[in-house]
Amino acid sequence: MNALLKNALAVTAVAMAAQASAQVTLFEQDGYRGESFTTSRTVDNLERRGFNDRASSAVVVGARWEACEDQRFNGRCVVLRPGKYPSLNAMGLSNRVTSVRAVSRNARIADQRYAPAPAPVIAAATPQITFYENEGLSGRSFTTERQVNNFNRFGFNNRASSAAVVGERWEVCDDVRFRGQCVVLRQGTYSSLRAMGLNDRVSSVRMLNRNERVSERRYAPAPLAAPVAAAPDFRPQRDERLFEANVTSVRAVMGTPEQRCWVEPGQVAQSNNNVPGAIAGALLGGILGHQVGGGTGKDLATVGGVIAGAALGSQVNGGNQQAATQDVRRCENVPNQKPQYWDVTYNFRGQDHRVQMTTPPGQTVTVNHLGEPRK
Repeated sequence: MNALLKNALAVTAVAMAAQASAQVTLFEQDGYRGESFTTSRTVDNLERRGFNDRASSAVVVGARWEACEDQRFNGRCVVLRPGKYPSLNAMGLSNRVTSVRAVSRNARIADQRYAPAPAPVIAAATPQITFYENEGLSGRSFTTERQVNNFNRFGFNNRASSAAVVGERWEVCDDVRFRGQCVVLRQGTYSSLRAMGLNDRVSSVRMLNRNERVSERRYAPAPLAAPVAAAPDFRPQRDERLFEANVTSVRAVMGTPEQRCWVEPGQVAQSNNNVPGAIAGALLGGILGHQVGGGTGKDLATVGGVIAGAALGSQVNGGNQQAATQDVRRCENVPNQKPQYWDVTYNFRGQDHRVQMTTPPGQTVTVNHLGEPRK
C-alpha cells in the first residue's frame, strides 16, 4: 500500500471513530497525505511533538480550533471550523503551524479570524481501522483499509496504543503475518490497547470475513460505540443570504444487493445400494489388495483393493438409483437498481465541498455564505 492509499481514508476515520471530545488532525502534505498528528488537547508548541511547521492540511472534529504560526498562540492565528481543509496554503499557514487549541463553544469570534469555509466531513464508505501512537486516540496515526502483514514497512511497528474501528471486525496481532497473540476488534473506539496486552506491540492486522465465526474469547473487551453525528440542519436560517454553487460531479451510490429465495420442485437422486454388501466388499478388497506387492506398493495396492471391493460389494443383490421429486429452496443475489443516495461535489468560491443527497441535484446547489448546503 502506498502512502496515498494509506492516508486517503484517515480523514473519514477521524470523523467516524473519534472520541466525543473535539480534536484536530494535521497532515504533512496537502490532501490529507503523509504523516499525521492528532490531538484533543491544547498544544503550546508542536516542536515538542515533532510536528512543528509541518502541517499542510487538516481535519477538525467536534469544535472550532485555533491554529497559530508561533508557539503559545502568538503570531498569525486562524480559527478552523469543524470540517476538512485540503490545504492550509490559502490561509497562509502551510508548513507554519506551531500551536493549536480548541476554542470554547461560547467564545465569540470575529468573521475575519475564520479560515475559508471547510468541506464537510463525509462518513467512511468502506471498513477501515486507525491506530494511534498514544492512548486516548491521540498522537500520530496510521489508517488502513487493507491487510497489513508487517507494520515495519509503514514505520508503525510496535507503536500503536489506541485504535478506532469502522465497519467490519479486524484481527490485530503482536507478531508479523498474524502470529503470536491475536485479538479481534469490533467496530468502535479503543482508547487503550493495554488491557488486551497489545500496547506498543501491534505488528500485523487484517479484516475478517463478514461470515467468519469467531469464538467469544478471541474478542477484545467491548469498545466504546462510535459516535453518531447529529443530522445537520439544511433549512435556511432567518435572514440568511443564499447563493447558488456549481455542481462539479455527481455519483449515484447503489444499495446493497438483495437476496431473493423461492421454492420449486426438483429431482433428487436416491440410492438403493446394499450398504452392508458394500462394507463387506470393501473389507474383502482390502484383504486382497494387502497381498499384492510390498512396501509403498503394498499400501497403494491395499487402497486400490478397498475401492474395488467396495464397488463390487455395492452390487451384491443388485444396486440401482431412483429419482425422487421434492421441493428445493433456491436463492440468488439481485442487484439493487435504486440508488441509496447521491454523492455530490460542488464548488463555492474556489473551494470544493461534498454532500450526500437523497435526490439527484440539478446544475447548482443552494448554499449559505459559508458554502453549507440549504434546501
